[in-house]
Amino acid sequence: MFPGFYEEIHEEFRQVVREFVTREVSPHYRQWDADHMIDRALWEKASENGLLGLAVPEEHGGMGLQDYRFRMIIDEELARADALGVALALHLHDDWVLPAVLQFGTEEQKAGWLPRFMDASFVTSVAFTEPGAGSDLRGVRTKAVKQEDDSWILSGQKTFIGNGISGDGALVLARTDGSDVKERGSASSFSLFLVQKEDNLGYRPGSQLEKMGLRASDTAELFFDEVHIPAENMIGAEGKGLEIAKSILPQGRLAVAAAATVVAGEALRQTISYVGERQAFDGPLTQFQNTRFQLADLQTRLEVTQRYIAAAVDAHNAGELDVVAASKAKLWAAEEAKSAVDTCLQLHGGYGYILEYPVAQAYLAVRLLTIFGGTSEILRETIAGDVLG
Repeated sequence: MFPGFYEEIHEEFRQVVREFVTREVSPHYRQWDADHMIDRALWEKASENGLLGLAVPEEHGGMGLQDYRFRMIIDEELARADALGVALALHLHDDWVLPAVLQFGTEEQKAGWLPRFMDASFVTSVAFTEPGAGSDLRGVRTKAVKQEDDSWILSGQKTFIGNGISGDGALVLARTDGSDVKERGSASSFSLFLVQKEDNLGYRPGSQLEKMGLRASDTAELFFDEVHIPAENMIGAEGKGLEIAKSILPQGRLAVAAAATVVAGEALRQTISYVGERQAFDGPLTQFQNTRFQLADLQTRLEVTQRYIAAAVDAHNAGELDVVAASKAKLWAAEEAKSAVDTCLQLHGGYGYILEYPVAQAYLAVRLLTIFGGTSEILRETIAGDVLG
């Protein structure tokens, strides 16, 4: 979907992914969507096919694939199969939690956790947002209190947590400086923990949250009632939680930008096919100038976006993508995808409103992308701060 962007080795990987999706995802996805839950066996199958933890280094049993184009291929093939809920579940695991461990984990943490990221025994989620603190992470009220043996007791509530029910653990942002939770914390008020659900009775997922789209990816609240966290489960240094969260934003936001571009491209491909076959007034819809002009605009804007995101991926692969550049990429790609899919739905007419049609599912899915990973408004603030100095 990104012309001229991939090399032969990427296309070989695509064949592996496409066969996996055809065999393990497509036959079951509609049921998972109805159940609001991906079968755990899919994670195990993904592991068997080498599709989890692509960036895990060889010394920890991984392939060490730092080239983000490999991750994009997985998105593309899932989008082609109209299985975007699976893509979201994988993003949380591989594009948000894994980078935190890779960049800030100790050697002992990496040795213990990285193999589990790949073998599907430890499916993870990101637990930053709370009922009263969405994009404003300094408003987080969940707190962790240090004990005499340097372990921690965690208490609080999180919401909008993908993989919240199905996951085995979460990367949790919590206050660790004892500050008043009714006030916004300082830059050093927070720390990050990788909290495991196993043997922690106080770690409780709430009810499944009913989403507009991407329903196969389970989303829930998480409740922490005096959960014991060993000292070795802190990621990075105490008081560095916000700093670490900011450092993983570039890949997380790039992931959303790439996914948005993929969704828009697939929606356009399907729309071109549809309007070429749909008959109206004794001919295909492509006989009308309005249809032709809209398709011309969509294709042009898609190619502009693809080239922009390709440049962002190249920067990320070179270790040069910062949070401002990633914010620009996500802002542009997500807003473009929202607009493009809306136009594609309109070109489908009444059929576009029927959930059986992929464009309707894409319309519901793409609406999340201007919110997830930082709202467009927050991204504009980040970019404006850089512009204005």
